[in-house]
Amino acid sequence: MFNLLLADIIAIIHLGYVIFVVLGFILIVLGIIFKWKWIRNLWFRIAHLLAIVGVALEALIGINCPLTVLEFRLRYAHNLSEEKVSFIGNIIDSILFYNAPMWLFTIIYSSFAVVVVITFIMAPPTRKGRLD
Repeated sequence: MFNLLLADIIAIIHLGYVIFVVLGFILIVLGIIFKWKWIRNLWFRIAHLLAIVGVALEALIGINCPLTVLEFRLRYAHNLSEEKVSFIGNIIDSILFYNAPMWLFTIIYSSFAVVVVITFIMAPPTRKGRLD
């Protein structure tokens, strides 16, 4: 039972990671359009760029996401044939996981990383005190 709780916590963290990448991108694009100064925050932009580049590199190298691996190991620790997903875990997993070929995810993640790099160039981050 404790493993299932930990698996759900990992799934929630995983969802938060995805939300950070997607929502962060949307806010950066809106910030470029509306000239929001806060989107140039150096630490936010570096964290956002590293988050998606990390995902793209995992896909390009062909390794599974560590959060996915950890969640599945916890969820199926005792019996690999028996599915053990809570209500919350089921909802989160339905948001995070799709049945599609890996090459498609690699293209999507890599393309998204390239677009984030482009926004990094279009609206480069600045150090504190340099937000003119």
